[in-house]
Amino acid sequence: MTTTTTSTSVGLRSERGPVLAAVMLCTGLVALDSTVIATAVPSVVTDLGGFAQFPWLFSIYLLTQAVTVPLYGKLADLFGRKPVMFFGIAVFLLGSVLCGLAWSMPALIVFRALQGIGAGAVQPMSITIIGDMYSVEERARVQGYVASVWGVSAVIGPAIGGLFADYLTWRWIFFINLPLGALAAWMLLRRFKERVSTSSHKIDYLGAGLLVSGSSLLILGLLEGGLAWDWVSAPSLVIFAAGLLLVVAFVLVERRAVEPILPLWVFRRRMLVGGNIVGLAVGALLIGLTSYVPTYTEGVLGTGALLAGFALAALTVGWPLAATVSGRIYMRIGFRDTALIGSGVLVAGAVLCVLLTSKAAVWQVAAACFVVGVGLGLSSSPTIVALQSSVGWDRRGVVTATHMFCRSLGSAVGAAAMGAISNATLSDRFAHPPAALTGKLPTTLDATSLVLGAQGPAAHTATAAYIRRALSDATHHVFLSLLVVAALAVVALLLMPRRAQELTFD
Repeated sequence: MTTTTTSTSVGLRSERGPVLAAVMLCTGLVALDSTVIATAVPSVVTDLGGFAQFPWLFSIYLLTQAVTVPLYGKLADLFGRKPVMFFGIAVFLLGSVLCGLAWSMPALIVFRALQGIGAGAVQPMSITIIGDMYSVEERARVQGYVASVWGVSAVIGPAIGGLFADYLTWRWIFFINLPLGALAAWMLLRRFKERVSTSSHKIDYLGAGLLVSGSSLLILGLLEGGLAWDWVSAPSLVIFAAGLLLVVAFVLVERRAVEPILPLWVFRRRMLVGGNIVGLAVGALLIGLTSYVPTYTEGVLGTGALLAGFALAALTVGWPLAATVSGRIYMRIGFRDTALIGSGVLVAGAVLCVLLTSKAAVWQVAAACFVVGVGLGLSSSPTIVALQSSVGWDRRGVVTATHMFCRSLGSAVGAAAMGAISNATLSDRFAHPPAALTGKLPTTLDATSLVLGAQGPAAHTATAAYIRRALSDATHHVFLSLLVVAALAVVALLLMPRRAQELTFD
């Protein structure tokens, strides 16, 4: 038996500003490290070697971050938010130091995994702390601020990585986390107060181990399928089969556990099931837009990376603006109806993305992203607030973490599915070129590099024009899949109860 703390956490109004700033800073560091290394890969490979292994720098970080989220959510309900948050910051900063000191590509991959383990605590704790400190009326606005940090990081992360790699060294990508993380920890230490009571709990170690290992294998299979190995291949089948067996074992263990690490009631209540499916949709939409809007803008429309970043940044403008307004709306008409309005806007934004052509202007891309951002702000923020409001303090960590885990899973599934759609379209187009281009096209999907960032005469050849059309078809199919995901969010919201009194946990 373990002595733990379980009681309500309260932030005074005078303390909330600095705590929110610290939470946003921590969230920004975690989000930046998801993308900041992208433009520094050439420098890293030149220094450490291991070009074939560099995709793991992204996958391992996302993997360890995603699979540890449910565990941290339960621990936060047992021990309080503050110790879990500090543990996450400490592990993240330790991983950052080791990444900056890495002597080989395998070492850097291992240290990125350690970073992800720390990030897995920071992400759900940030949202949970906000749920503890702010009233129902205020949460959507504040969570919109935190959500916008992810979008901004997706835009500026690669730019910062490129600046460090070009003018300093790629190692500063990781070292810069130290003063910023220390500042955030200091602000939390001084300002964030938890009033707790002591009680006794038993930690479900077996369930935690099965959950982490099973979900790790499944997400690994989704992240690397079609890249590191074929979908229908021995490694893929073994990984998915082992992951499914471990998840089944986890469910059996949780049914008998006194205090399960991820209680099964999370998957039995209409409110939570509907909200978590919305989380899956949000994760898929975000990964789809952040991955393919820049590709479309640069490869099809022929813009530079900076202009492509500005087009995507419209998403991060629409989200917090809509989230701020949503707080006023859901106090009048309820969480579900507000989120349904948002999902309708989300569908409209996805339709605008589908209607983009190879002749579109950049402002049209930005407008579509802005509408999607508004839809996300009006649907995602009320959904999170509804889930947090449906349970007490001692269950809020688990509920929030489960939702964030579903969002991470949605990103992993979305990345795999949309990557498969894009690659299948490009492979078909390259395998069946016009007669005039037969034998002139590269045989691999790397042919897209001829239009991504191409300058001068190479960007205006017949081959480049055909590749641009193929890339336009591929992104069009991806945007169609985003429309399907947005429609799924509408269906998921209809599962949620409409009346506020149905949100109470019993």
